[in-house]
Amino acid sequence: MLVIDLEKFDAFLFDLDGVITRTAALHAAAWKRLFDEYLATRVGEALVPFDTDTDYRRYVDGKPRSAGVRSFLAARGIELPAGTRADDADRDTVHGLGKRKNRYFLALLDREGVRVYESAVSLLREARALGMRTAVVSSSRNCAAILRAARLTPLFDVRVDGVELERLGLTGKPAPDMFLDAARRLGVAPGRAVVFEDATAGVEAARRGGFGLVVGVGDAERAADLRASGADVVLADLGDLRLEGHREPTGEQA
Repeated sequence: MLVIDLEKFDAFLFDLDGVITRTAALHAAAWKRLFDEYLATRVGEALVPFDTDTDYRRYVDGKPRSAGVRSFLAARGIELPAGTRADDADRDTVHGLGKRKNRYFLALLDREGVRVYESAVSLLREARALGMRTAVVSSSRNCAAILRAARLTPLFDVRVDGVELERLGLTGKPAPDMFLDAARRLGVAPGRAVVFEDATAGVEAARRGGFGLVVGVGDAERAADLRASGADVVLADLGDLRLEGHREPTGEQA
């Protein structure tokens, strides 16, 4: 059981996929469809298909979409032209493949809907009731839509997502830019904020940003990697966390 003393912190910053929402599996499935289809077009090359566990965590989890495309293909010895943001989803460029992956993800989301981790939502509500400020920090460009679908938007004071990443010219995780921007918007020092992350890239970003407590979210199999990336502690479930102390309420509760 992890106990967090609220007198030591001013804000909680949460990743979205795999921490609050159960959309990580949808992302992994969309990436697999994308890469397996693309690899199948590489005539004459014996390329290993995308693995939704190891490859997802190692190459794409937590990263901006274009970085995920580059990272996985580089691991298979493939380099694609970047293309431009105007490329459509049928172009074999970094931007084209990224758009294709998003098309697959949105189709899965439409079919299966948004499920949440109830313990994470309970933690959010409790934290806000006790006066903590909250932010969601996600590389996903679909973050706002997912929050609306799950009716979670009012639980966050600040959202820094893939759309903001591009708009502000930030560097994606594992760089600390997104978390630091969220802390700035919340008006809190990084050392007075807690980050909750399930991706090694996100954990590394939080550690590099100098955040006061970095909580990795993952099962025992992934705990070692999350700790190696900089997590202070790893929890399999955010229900294994207790808050102590009290602060002034932040505002609207959902």
